[in-house]
Amino acid sequence: MAGNQGERTERTRRRLSTEERREQLLSVGARLFSESPYDEVWIEQVAEIAGVSRGLLYHYFPTKRDFFAAVVERESGRMLRMTAAVPGVPVREQLSAGLDTFLGYVEEHAHGFRAFHRADAAGDQSVRKVYQRALAAQERQILQALAADPERDAAAEGPELRIAVRGWLAFTTAVCLEWLRDPGLSREQVRELCARALLGAITP
Repeated sequence: MAGNQGERTERTRRRLSTEERREQLLSVGARLFSESPYDEVWIEQVAEIAGVSRGLLYHYFPTKRDFFAAVVERESGRMLRMTAAVPGVPVREQLSAGLDTFLGYVEEHAHGFRAFHRADAAGDQSVRKVYQRALAAQERQILQALAADPERDAAAEGPELRIAVRGWLAFTTAVCLEWLRDPGLSREQVRELCARALLGAITP
């Protein structure tokens, strides 16, 4: 009797809530998509690693496309929350702290960061659109922070600034992916490199 109760208790302890299960599946997906191209990741792999049935995974995510899109959106949301600017404070004053927080995210969630940026190479156009929308959201967030910067001249806004911010995002992505492959620089060195690049790009 006691043994049966112990087994039931163990099963209850392992049962995850809907949100916890979804988060577990997305974490597994982030790791797999960061290590292999989209076409080489199979739903069966995700289910096996997560210890769930394929049917349960499809209950949360009807298709592989939906699953990968959810991984990309999850990482995009994390990055946007971590890099949100403080209203009324000059961008120059926030830049180092903001980049340090972002680089901490890159280190701690390397699989998710890689998976997010692998989406651009996915052959599925719907997946690429999810990625492009996420990048556009990052671009808007930076432009809004610059527009609200009390030290910047509103006349400096325009197409040139948008292109500069878009180019800086591509630069920072390339730097971070290389840093993850070969961490020869410290976080402080990477932070200063990216900070100098942004200030140089947005200075009229």
